[in-house]
Amino acid sequence: MAQMPFIQGHRGFRGLYPENTLPAFESALQAGVQVLEMDVCISADGQVVVSHEPYMNSIYSSKPDGQAVLKEEEKLFNLYQMPYSEIKKFDTGKRGNSQFPEQKPMAAHKPLLSEVLALGEAYRKKYHQDIYYNIEIKSAEVEYGISQPKTVEEFSDKVWEVISQQVNPQFVILQSFDFQVLKFWDKSMKAGKYPMLILLSALVSRKSPENTLKDLGFTPAIYSPNYQSLSAEWVIFCHKNGMKVVPWTANDPDSIAKLSEMGVDAVITDYPNRVPHYLKPMH
Repeated sequence: MAQMPFIQGHRGFRGLYPENTLPAFESALQAGVQVLEMDVCISADGQVVVSHEPYMNSIYSSKPDGQAVLKEEEKLFNLYQMPYSEIKKFDTGKRGNSQFPEQKPMAAHKPLLSEVLALGEAYRKKYHQDIYYNIEIKSAEVEYGISQPKTVEEFSDKVWEVISQQVNPQFVILQSFDFQVLKFWDKSMKAGKYPMLILLSALVSRKSPENTLKDLGFTPAIYSPNYQSLSAEWVIFCHKNGMKVVPWTANDPDSIAKLSEMGVDAVITDYPNRVPHYLKPMH
């Protein structure tokens, strides 16, 4: 990905549309976003579901009867304990999201990864435009076997199975905060189990690139920190060490302009519409 598109649509287009839903991803593509950023979890029947949490978030989720999911009920709706047919009955868009006042309330649900990839690939075909996918494996060691598969291998294999059937791996970024996941992918790629074309991205909150390399034990393609922790020195260090820099989640045009001046390779944002000069609309 020598010419990485600058803007990545965070959870699709969370600023204006329900996060991690088909309307959000479709609207991002229509706005000219070429990199769809998303999160994946696993359902009880082994399906790869696009969702930021492995449960129903009370901020915007509604039960099948239309009642809001309460904060204290969230963990009762553990996606890893629910078949996808049940997950799909919950609405994740009608109530809007109080943290994103511009978000348009609309009926939506948690889609399968296969559906999001099919949407992106249909756009690729129709508009002859490269579409990339930045897929985060939502994993934490304390959750192994509780809200996700027992092993990172099982989780990773399920995700790769879906990707491999639909997308050329050169258009895939695989990111995670769980370094066990990244280490497994690196090892599997070197062993020929997964293709070397996939870019691995180390998600961190405030960990320096030096410590990231030390803790990972290999050099990932991308260093992806909280944008507020990033310095020009860190960008220089990453580029010298063969890593691209993709901070998350910058939402105001001034911050994005500053990051651009720092020389970052891309920016993850909830509001692609706020920086239209970085986008190339397809139609």
